[in-house]
Amino acid sequence: MKKMSLRTRVLTGAVAAAALGAGTVGAMSASASTPAAAPAAAVKAGAADRNLQQSTHLTVAAATKAAQAALDAAKKENQRVSVAVVDRNGNTVVTLRGDGAGPQSPESAVKKAYTAVSWNAPTSELVERLEQAPNLKDIPGTLFLAGGAPVEAKGAPVAGVGVAGAPSGDLDEKFAAAGVAALGR
Repeated sequence: MKKMSLRTRVLTGAVAAAALGAGTVGAMSASASTPAAAPAAAVKAGAADRNLQQSTHLTVAAATKAAQAALDAAKKENQRVSVAVVDRNGNTVVTLRGDGAGPQSPESAVKKAYTAVSWNAPTSELVERLEQAPNLKDIPGTLFLAGGAPVEAKGAPVAGVGVAGAPSGDLDEKFAAAGVAALGR
């Protein structure tokens, strides 16, 4: 066997490395352009499937309509409030902070709405329940002060409207009820 010079060995090694590198890049490029395996077929279920449950939710437009109606009712009485509408799961859909409303009012409005939808009752009624079960107030995210009103569809709660910032809970709840009533128009 013929002995190669150092120069020949280096050049041969460099060519081999370049060829190997090109092959690796080509393989990677080829695999990148190959589509991934198709995901498992989605489970098809009809309305009669016992594993599914349908629920009713307010649209953003309906939630905005309710919030604006509550805010307008407060403005008519020169009250500076915030209004929140939450869905059945307690997720905030809309919050409106009225001009001049206090800094605590947006959060309080959300909590009142959440409390109303959670128990499907106006929060003024729930305040009375605290006498029998004072630990209810310890449930995270709730606020047992008047000013929250539930929204029902087919006898089930689907949303809550909360108002905070007026000088009394009775006024807050009056404005929340105006928001709920606007959904019936």
